[in-house]
Amino acid sequence: MSRLVLKSAAELEIMDQANAIVQGILDQLAELIRPGMTTAEIDQFAERAVHAAGATPAFKGYPHRGDGRDFPATVCASVNAEVVHGIPSPHVMLTEGDTVSIDLGVLFRGFYGDGARTFPVGAIADGPRRLLDVTREAMEKGVEQARQGNRVSDISHAVQCHVESHGFSVVREFVGHGIGAALHEEPQVPNFGEPGRRERLVAGMVLAIEPMVNAGAPDVLLSAEDGWTARTRDGSRSAHFEVCAAVTEGEPWVLGRPRVHDVLHGVGR
Repeated sequence: MSRLVLKSAAELEIMDQANAIVQGILDQLAELIRPGMTTAEIDQFAERAVHAAGATPAFKGYPHRGDGRDFPATVCASVNAEVVHGIPSPHVMLTEGDTVSIDLGVLFRGFYGDGARTFPVGAIADGPRRLLDVTREAMEKGVEQARQGNRVSDISHAVQCHVESHGFSVVREFVGHGIGAALHEEPQVPNFGEPGRRERLVAGMVLAIEPMVNAGAPDVLLSAEDGWTARTRDGSRSAHFEVCAAVTEGEPWVLGRPRVHDVLHGVGR
């Protein structure tokens, strides 16, 4: 059995603040991203904003799994057929019709926030727009299952069913995860699988729910050049959305979003 780390009400409040920083910066990028902008410019803006908020970039210097270089940037910027972990570059300029996934993590008062969105660059075609919409909807379907008493695979199954019902495919090589005082905690949260399996969800768990969805086949390739960037094997476009959701005794709490009511009731103190 994986070791699950439960968060106290006070810790969840800090994580809510950390994720509010992430979501606020992504909101700003939604207004900023435009044709002619480089992914390095996006990264520079995000890094300034993270520091201005009193936080630290979570990804910069993240160790490579093998013998490659540590991740060199504040955001992962993945364009079109790039799935995740794209390295920002002054040589990658966005053009009209592109899509760019921005994944951002921060460390704030000892706890992590993590989120991702895929943005349209100018006007985009109907196909890519539908891919973005379905991926975002799949994330929300997963969040709905982040309830006490459910199991991790209930999240996974909800994501997969929504994606595949629209003719898209779910990436298998990369998954969501627990998050807290470490950026990656147990349990892993795949975006595919049968319901009713894996760890049971209990109040105080926080999960990064992040569908990665391809317009074509699910297979991906890792860049031999930089050791980080994952691309679709068939060259089809990909999309990525992510939020951190806390399991409570009631409704799932998407950290960083405004709350309608106090969902902390019943969380361990």
